[in-house]
Amino acid sequence: MIDLSTTYLGLNLKNPIVPSASPLSKSLSTLKQLEDQGAAAVVLHSLFEEQIDQESRELNHYLTQGTESYAEAITYFPDLEEYNIGPESYLEHIRQAKASLDMPVIASLNGVSAGGWTRYAKMMEQAGADAIELNVYYIPTDPIINSTEIEQAYLDLARNIKVSVKIPVAVKMTHFFTSLPNMALQLDKIGVDGLVMFNRFYQPDIDLENLEVVPNLSLSSSYELRVRLRWAAILFGHIKADMALTGGVHTAEDVVKSMMVGAKVAHVASALLHNGVRYLGDVLADTQHWLEVHEYQSIKQMQGSMSQRNVAEPAAFERANYMKVLQSYNLRAAA
Repeated sequence: MIDLSTTYLGLNLKNPIVPSASPLSKSLSTLKQLEDQGAAAVVLHSLFEEQIDQESRELNHYLTQGTESYAEAITYFPDLEEYNIGPESYLEHIRQAKASLDMPVIASLNGVSAGGWTRYAKMMEQAGADAIELNVYYIPTDPIINSTEIEQAYLDLARNIKVSVKIPVAVKMTHFFTSLPNMALQLDKIGVDGLVMFNRFYQPDIDLENLEVVPNLSLSSSYELRVRLRWAAILFGHIKADMALTGGVHTAEDVVKSMMVGAKVAHVASALLHNGVRYLGDVLADTQHWLEVHEYQSIKQMQGSMSQRNVAEPAAFERANYMKVLQSYNLRAAA
């Protein structure tokens, strides 16, 4: 019998497939369907910082920055009275999810400043959340702010949350740090339980007919998983925190690759939004089939087997691979 179990954030999970924060988790009935299809845990949709404290002075700095010159900038923020659900409703959603589900429920906080995060992190814990995922979504546009300030903001926020709750805390991070391994190590040193790689920064588009900047959302593809695989493979063995990969997990092969580079779980969202909730059951069955065909006894057996420290050519994850790829492409083009 193939053992698909894994551990993540101190939680014992029956398999490594975990639906990530998305609109799917807003409905209790959909959450139950995800569990019935084999989801090992779920990350709830995010409670946004803007919902926690609209009048926070610290938050106001970020919301209104630049609006003196561009008054219309404030119109890009939604009506927070109707946007998503408020903090109290979110806490009640956690309670109801915990009462209805057997799988672990991970709450999600999305923002950038300290604000009311610490207080609501405690409330999420009291509501029954098994863990908290911090989704730090900050795009630095002010040239005066340097990289050290940005990194320190991440560390301070994670540290404040970590010391305020007893449940595990994961940080959903970006791969745009100048030294990602160092940033991961710093988060690891302050006791963060997990690193989620990586946040997808949604890019605006240009409406050429109306000459407007418009929001744009594109679902991920398996191609996006590659950058996550690379960095997880490099980080494996250097940090104690569990790693989760999110963004580009669509197939059983994607799940297997995620495990092989050292991740403990693979987060899925776009694949489910595109194919429906039942697709999770298909991916789970295909994952088990892959292990059987390739004679693996367990998920734990493969975790980290293709990390940088365990592959025959560690340079494949570094600059040497860049040069090899370019050379091979030129040879194919010439042929």
